[in-house]
Amino acid sequence: VFYFHSKNNRIQKLKIFKFLFSKPRNTKRAVFFTRIFVLLYCMAAHTYNNNNNNNQRNTNFSVVLHNHRHRFIDFHGLNPNFGFRFRQILVPFNPPSVLNPYLLIRMEEERSISLLQFMVNEGLVPSPEEEVKRRVVIDKLKQIVLVWAKKAAWQRGLPKQEIAATCATILTYGSYGLGAHCSESDIDALCVGPSFATMAKDFFIVLRNMLESRPEVSEIHCVKDAKVPLMRLKFDGISVDLPYAQLRVLSVPLNVDVLDPFFFRDIDETSWKSLSGVRANKCILQLVPNLQNFQSMLKCAKLWAKRRGVYGNLNGFLGGVHFAILVALLCQNHPNASLSVLIVNFFKTFAFWPWPTPVVLQEGMFPTTADPSETRSLMPIRLPCSPHEYCHSNITRSTFYKIRAEFLRGHNMTRDILRPDFDWHSVFEPFPYLKKYARFVKIYLSTSDQSELGDWVGWVRSRFRCLLVKLEEVQGLCDPNPTEYVDTEAGEPNVVFYWGLQPGKTNAIYIESVEADFLKNLYNGYQGSLGRMELSVVQASQLSKNAQSDTGRGKGRKACWKIHDYYPRNPVYSQHLPHYLVGYMAATNGDTDCESAWG
Repeated sequence: VFYFHSKNNRIQKLKIFKFLFSKPRNTKRAVFFTRIFVLLYCMAAHTYNNNNNNNQRNTNFSVVLHNHRHRFIDFHGLNPNFGFRFRQILVPFNPPSVLNPYLLIRMEEERSISLLQFMVNEGLVPSPEEEVKRRVVIDKLKQIVLVWAKKAAWQRGLPKQEIAATCATILTYGSYGLGAHCSESDIDALCVGPSFATMAKDFFIVLRNMLESRPEVSEIHCVKDAKVPLMRLKFDGISVDLPYAQLRVLSVPLNVDVLDPFFFRDIDETSWKSLSGVRANKCILQLVPNLQNFQSMLKCAKLWAKRRGVYGNLNGFLGGVHFAILVALLCQNHPNASLSVLIVNFFKTFAFWPWPTPVVLQEGMFPTTADPSETRSLMPIRLPCSPHEYCHSNITRSTFYKIRAEFLRGHNMTRDILRPDFDWHSVFEPFPYLKKYARFVKIYLSTSDQSELGDWVGWVRSRFRCLLVKLEEVQGLCDPNPTEYVDTEAGEPNVVFYWGLQPGKTNAIYIESVEADFLKNLYNGYQGSLGRMELSVVQASQLSKNAQSDTGRGKGRKACWKIHDYYPRNPVYSQHLPHYLVGYMAATNGDTDCESAWG
């Protein structure tokens, strides 16, 4: 740090600085420090002239060079017109002999602007009309659950004053709750109800029938036996995931504080799991220093992960909550960085992260020591709402290897984003499965009825980790492509997955034994109509036509165990009003893991 008080003092310091580098030990070091010396001299002269013009004294600045491979400069108080006191900017990997700091800032801002334009072109920025439509959907859902809670209170014969005071609410979470949703994103909305409104009857029967009677609602499906039970529906054409949490209160405040321990007294495990997404959202929003940068960076990170085939918890990769915490940690460490600097540091940080060291947000209220049991996970990431809860993970050796490889690729491609030929499209280029792998495991799923296909595919996907671990045992590394394809030459409804195979010890894979073991796992606990599942090893040239022409920009299906309208439905009467029909209950289905946009 240099302090320039007078011309003589400035010249004296520069003479000393020049003497220190007059006899370097090697040529490379001489060239490197000479360039730094020239940069410091230019900045010193510029600051000194500004001080003379403004009749100011004791103006200071500092230059920090973090790493020779990753060059950043932190400027303090350079120019108040930029609106910051501290800023980290990028320096070209092969800089010229003389650098203008203001030119670097301008180049960095242009990269950030080009990235924002790229996000708009890719549909990551919803239109104002779409935002209004989503807000209207949330407001209508809040009105519906308010009426539903009062109806449940009336059915139990509560006094009129208690019925009037009864309240339930809707809390958004996931990408929409964080403000990091795109045009095609759904809405994760948690229904929070009072203690007397049960999940089995009031939520899945009464509320379901109320929603079903609304003209704006369509395609309601219940997922009762998942880890987080929920209803899936479309409201005015927008997909909504609606889980339920039951609090031990007679009335839920509209602005209930999900971090208040008062509301967690004697709460059941299912409600606790349902609330974890909302609680994690609220903690993240409180901890990030720059919300707009966080939202933009999270959109970029998720788009990159989907394009590169490393997104999706059911396939053994990272889910939405994982990326939200990773990006939040990045924003904490670089609170005033621009979007382009954030994405450079995102890849740099996690390409060299010392896994299995857990990723922990700095909250100031919990110790950052890791739970020893969680360090057995390959990539532990702690939820910010609790010191002992970690994100659920299905990561295996194969997916861990690919995630690390993709982070390293991203780092290598963004280490010098100021070069003239840099293009953001290359960073987000879809993963070239056909060029990378010569052989694939073909997973063929089919049913005799099209209406049953979604159930069967969702069930099989929820068991994918078991198949992946088995393939690793007999073959080695395997890359589970999450994209779903259709074999157009087959005469039955079907979905096909192609998983890339890394060269193993032998090219021979006894796929029949793997298929037999996986089928046993699938049939265990399944209560619906069994579909067909076949495994085979195919060459890249044998992939279906749509798989060979795939650009990697398609939208995948969510795993969901559905309840169809044609299933037998039995009338259900109120226990408190024996002759009052509360609705109709459809048959329940088997146990499954249901993947949401958040996890």
